[in-house]
Amino acid sequence: MESLRTGGFVILAAVMLWSAAVAAAGAAEFVVRVQTIEETKAVFGQVESRDVVPARARIGGTLRQISVDEGAQVEKGEEIALVVDDKIALQLDAADAQIRALQSQLANAESDLSRAEQLLKRGIAPQSRVDQASSQVDVLTNQVTAGEAERAVIEQSSREGKVLAPASGRILTIPVTPGSVIMAGETVARVAGGGYFLRLSLPERHAAEIVEGDTVKVGQRMVSRSANGHPPELREGRLVQVYPEIAEGRVQADVEVEGLGDYFVGERTLVWIPVGRRDAIAIPPEAVITRQGVDYVRLAGEPDPLDVAVILGDRVVVDGSEKIEVLSGLREGDRILLP
Repeated sequence: MESLRTGGFVILAAVMLWSAAVAAAGAAEFVVRVQTIEETKAVFGQVESRDVVPARARIGGTLRQISVDEGAQVEKGEEIALVVDDKIALQLDAADAQIRALQSQLANAESDLSRAEQLLKRGIAPQSRVDQASSQVDVLTNQVTAGEAERAVIEQSSREGKVLAPASGRILTIPVTPGSVIMAGETVARVAGGGYFLRLSLPERHAAEIVEGDTVKVGQRMVSRSANGHPPELREGRLVQVYPEIAEGRVQADVEVEGLGDYFVGERTLVWIPVGRRDAIAIPPEAVITRQGVDYVRLAGEPDPLDVAVILGDRVVVDGSEKIEVLSGLREGDRILLP
């Protein structure tokens, strides 16, 4: 019992000394006002790419080599893989042989035309022979041109064995391996491009409260909530789109954030999104005095300050500064002494 009295006297003496110090120093005052607090909800946002474009083989054949790995950054038009069709080399040889044969026939036809023209000048050959030889030269010339065009098509097919990146971005998956036999149009790789954003999925009760253009807070990678509900080093993002369809009781929204390029596609991170506003009383944390498990604030009064017990809520951010919400014990207009 004696120790309890001694402890009580010590606490009372400390409070009296603090009161005297406050009076002597002229403590600052904080006027209680009802303020609008933004309600936020923490949800997981999933990193998505704006475009996922398949890099397809343009010809059928055997996949000779793959030049990139999953996760590699590629530029549009960069070679990803090489498809080889052994028949193309044989087709080129056949086209070359056909062109050489036509060129030989054309050379003979031109010689016949030259002789027919000389005989026509001497009056030995008729004009019809010259016309026939000239027509044969034209036919063979066109056949050589057609053969060269067919060879150009085959050469283009051999060049199309290179599988090119359809867009600049990151390689997500490569579902084939070297040595695989693939068909024209088959997917060789999937490229994520066009930038990255966060896809949110919110309960439908918040559908009418979220607004495009709102600022949201985005946590860092692998972030976890701290004791006061707000993780450190939050980044700002902007709500750019709210989808008009509700599926399975949830509404989807997209958030733009700078610097998502180092995230994995599909990676999740916490996002604090505004879902409403309410009026509340919030005071600076340093105004709270805790004695024996009870929270007090000191009100300015005449002739002496008055300690009032309060019930506190969560810490909130109001006008850029951190404050603590007061659920009961204060009213608008009260003057609080700050240490």
